[in-house]
Amino acid sequence: MSDSVLDLNDDLVCTWKIRLPDGIHTVTFEHGSTSGKRVITVDGVEVLRKNWLFKLVGTEHFKVGSKVAEIVIDSSGMVFQYTLRIDNKSLQKFVEAQAKNTRTWHVTLDETEHRVVLLIDTMEVYYDGQVISTCGEFTDEGTETHFALGTHPVHIRAVSSGNKRKGLLYSLVVNGEELEPIAQEAVTEHAPPLF
Repeated sequence: MSDSVLDLNDDLVCTWKIRLPDGIHTVTFEHGSTSGKRVITVDGVEVLRKNWLFKLVGTEHFKVGSKVAEIVIDSSGMVFQYTLRIDNKSLQKFVEAQAKNTRTWHVTLDETEHRVVLLIDTMEVYYDGQVISTCGEFTDEGTETHFALGTHPVHIRAVSSGNKRKGLLYSLVVNGEELEPIAQEAVTEHAPPLF
């Protein structure tokens, strides 16, 4: 998932979609196999450009949202391999860590779909990519984190699963309706086909 191998006949070599609490980010990477050119864009904004490099392999550092990222360029002959790393982890390890430490809900309010993300380790709540103000409360069953989505009162309920390995169960309560978190959102990657 974190590596792309291809013969370079085009400068655009990889595109990754990365889901973070603050939203879904698209990273593209261009690499000129003869000039060494390197261009990285994040969400359509160019964050790095190096037009002429004699060294065709190496590492480029940049940010995706609040996360530190790097693209590692290796080669085997004239075939290059690109590895995206986030927070010093392979993309696969980063996604696995995200799955353990976040819960995500998609909720429709006033005919508009919204994304709510809970960071379990800090209890921060993101609403459509922005951190929102919350108020925590202990209950007989566990905890509730209260906040508002527009004019809608909402809370995230955390209760024990009764199983040590499973840990806490989280649900989002909107207008009295309890919603379970969605399965971990996948990270996608695209690389042009081998020529």
